[in-house]
Amino acid sequence: MSTDDVPEYPMPRAAECPFDPPPLLKQLQEEAPLTRISVFGRPAWMITRYAGQRLLADPRLSSDVSRPNFQSSSPQLLPQDDRFGGGFITLDDPEHARMRRMVTAPFTVKRVEALRPKVQRIVDRLIDDLLAGPNPADLMSALALPIPSLVICELLGVPYEDHDFFQQNSLSLLDTTAGPADQLKAHSNLGSFLDELIGQKITNPGEDLLTDLAEQVRAGNLSRSEAAGNGLLMLVAGHETTANMIALGTLALLEHPDQFELLKKTDDPAVVGGAVEELLRYLNIAHMGRWRQVVEDLEFEGHTLKAGDNVVFANNIANRDPEVFADPDSLDLTRDARGHVAFGFGPHACLGQPLARMELKVVYRTLYHRIPTLRLAVPLAEIPFKHDATVYGVASLPVTWQPHHHNESRSS
Repeated sequence: MSTDDVPEYPMPRAAECPFDPPPLLKQLQEEAPLTRISVFGRPAWMITRYAGQRLLADPRLSSDVSRPNFQSSSPQLLPQDDRFGGGFITLDDPEHARMRRMVTAPFTVKRVEALRPKVQRIVDRLIDDLLAGPNPADLMSALALPIPSLVICELLGVPYEDHDFFQQNSLSLLDTTAGPADQLKAHSNLGSFLDELIGQKITNPGEDLLTDLAEQVRAGNLSRSEAAGNGLLMLVAGHETTANMIALGTLALLEHPDQFELLKKTDDPAVVGGAVEELLRYLNIAHMGRWRQVVEDLEFEGHTLKAGDNVVFANNIANRDPEVFADPDSLDLTRDARGHVAFGFGPHACLGQPLARMELKVVYRTLYHRIPTLRLAVPLAEIPFKHDATVYGVASLPVTWQPHHHNESRSS
């Protein structure tokens, strides 16, 4: 296909089903799994099949956003535009691996599981508050946002009283319709905020991830701005993604009553865990894809991807590949969805995925058990979806329930 006449990249828009990728992506997956497209007016390759996601592990593809003409989902702001950078995800190995190792410890499965009782207490308390408050209520502000915000603040050592500040700046940073000045200001605000906290941790250490980063600064392994950039990455990624999965996953279940019933009635951790994997596969909130640049010519699907070419991996449609997942457009909590690529693939696969999984298991198990009559308070058509955000989700989720038909008992 000529690069002079390529289809415009199909930015996600609400269609008949707001949980599905754009129809054009399905068409490309069937007819042209590797195709030239136009992304914000510039040519790039798009990979839409599941098998093609393996290229994310190929060292001939770069994540380094400082490379000339590197294309991203938000072209008006690349993280090298200010002094805090984009954290280790915008680097290649070996520098990526060196920085990532500095922050790995809190995200191991063992450390995350030790946090589970604390997360359970947070979830129970917020559900208590929800039930004691107005009905209907906005599940996004009452539950979905505060849960991961409280957890990531605890992990990083960020004062929770600052959550409004970092949530507002995170929204601006991830809004692809925001102007470059607004995005750069949000990035700088968050970086300065974390830089100041790291400065405090250097002289007054705690038991948290920012203290770990501060120690790396004292040892000369990181600059303060690099430490702040990595802290910024984990703060934004640690609450925005999980918050949207809590709300969007709940909405998907409310729209699929048979699946909702299955989850309400089980206490089996394996069933709950399987439900989390299927919702991650089905919803795939990183709907702008993953972006790389070719650094060395390579052959793929009968085409030559040349050095300097940009590549977008459409992970949302890859998770709907019928060659891997039978009846992929159906939400089926009983399927084995563990092979999904919602967290990416290869060396840049999401560091925080054990934490996200644990939080989602606690929320999905507890919320629907305690409020089994939960339902939407408005028609689906009135739900405001965040189509122009880097992380897909809903801006609010009005819900209601039968006041005397909820379970007062907390989870053990």
